[in-house]
Amino acid sequence: MKRRDFVKTAIAIPFAGAVVPTWLQASDKTEGILAFGHRGGKKMLYDNRQRPQAVYLNGKIFIGYKGNSVSAVKANNGLRSGGGIAYTLLISYDPKTRTFSEPVHLGEPTTDHHYCPIVWADTAGHLHVLHGCHNSPGTHLISKKPGEMGQDESSGWIKTPDIAPSISYPTLFQVYDNRQVLYYRTGGHTSSWSYQLSSDNGQTWKPRDKDVTDLDLVSHPDWSSYHCKVISPDGRFLHVIFTDYDDNKAKEPRRFYNPRYKHAVDNEWKYNLSYVKIDLLTQEVLNERNEVLDTPVNYHTAREKCLIWDTDWRGAGVPPAVMLDENNNPAVLHVLSEQDIRTHSYYYVRKDNTGRWIQTPITASNHQWNSGYIRRDGTGHIHAYVIAGEGYLDLPGVNNTHGGGRIEQWISKDKGYTWTKFRDITPDTDQYAGMRYNNVQPVLRPDGSAVDGMLLFYGWKDEREPDGVAFLLDESKEI
Repeated sequence: MKRRDFVKTAIAIPFAGAVVPTWLQASDKTEGILAFGHRGGKKMLYDNRQRPQAVYLNGKIFIGYKGNSVSAVKANNGLRSGGGIAYTLLISYDPKTRTFSEPVHLGEPTTDHHYCPIVWADTAGHLHVLHGCHNSPGTHLISKKPGEMGQDESSGWIKTPDIAPSISYPTLFQVYDNRQVLYYRTGGHTSSWSYQLSSDNGQTWKPRDKDVTDLDLVSHPDWSSYHCKVISPDGRFLHVIFTDYDDNKAKEPRRFYNPRYKHAVDNEWKYNLSYVKIDLLTQEVLNERNEVLDTPVNYHTAREKCLIWDTDWRGAGVPPAVMLDENNNPAVLHVLSEQDIRTHSYYYVRKDNTGRWIQTPITASNHQWNSGYIRRDGTGHIHAYVIAGEGYLDLPGVNNTHGGGRIEQWISKDKGYTWTKFRDITPDTDQYAGMRYNNVQPVLRPDGSAVDGMLLFYGWKDEREPDGVAFLLDESKEI
């Protein structure tokens, strides 16, 4: 699969002795950054809590996002993006002509940034869009014709029955025996996380007998978690890594007190990393030692049997970006606070050959909600796409509350022990001067594998009302 977009070029910065990935060898510049979505609201392309948002199918890339278009503005009586009003949109991109289609509008405009869509293709080639999910069932649409999105919702799509009464932060994987798994939070902050399986390309779904986690189930009211996940190569095991935090709905100061920083914080700060592995065939939930856990996993079980990194009250906002390492173990890119809650670093966290979980710092970050992306290329080198900036991002504006800055690509060629900045891939053009960027993510094939040389992200200027622009980086040589 592949893809592209437009903007100007930014100079690559190869490091000494680096073996450049094959999809970068033809050029030393990021020549293929293309803008495709405009007047978007907060998180018009979402952070790594819900995926995927783009799929390569039958020679085209289909991307779901929250934004506006000329027709959307007209339909909304000329309103641009005030209050964050945006539509769920699906757009296609042709890598051969480097052009985008007109977007298809799905559903009504909303101000809820959580309603951002996820997009995938089933084994029969039909497109799927799930949007409007946040403590709600959302809307699941299946395209009427394989590989086509139609001209509008009524002509091109079929609405299916609700998958679940309440879904937040859905992530979809193709798994064993041509099935699909949808992993999600079942309600609000303090609710459980679970999944459903489909064996008929998403027409019907079967929930797990018991939820996977529910941290506040036993003696820890209001404790919650954020999850990131990755599927095993055979599609049988779902690896889940999660942070934990006290949502503290009563706002009791003593519960928000952070002993590391010696002052109260808030529920913005998510701590620690814990790990479970789900056998989708048997429904067993296991820890890293392959011990079968009672479910739902509560706070005590998470701390006693699932903890892989006690961050000692250093916190994050967004959960990590996750991939599989050379041994098919999960490894993550995690942003974490340091000497205070305004200083942050990116870490590469993985299991070494002795079975220990280790952490290696990569570079500084400017916010706890910066959402990056990590992957291994065909040579075994690891690429971390991080959001960087000077100081702490503490500015007015709707988008700025969730991070943003430059996009930097860092590479490790020794399994994550050392890292070197490879280049800055921030759009370099007067048109986008002063923008900040966030939520870097891949374009995926229907089987879930990433397309080399393609990335999505979005940017915005320092405005009090969101006016986001979505971008596609297309340097791919494989399609």
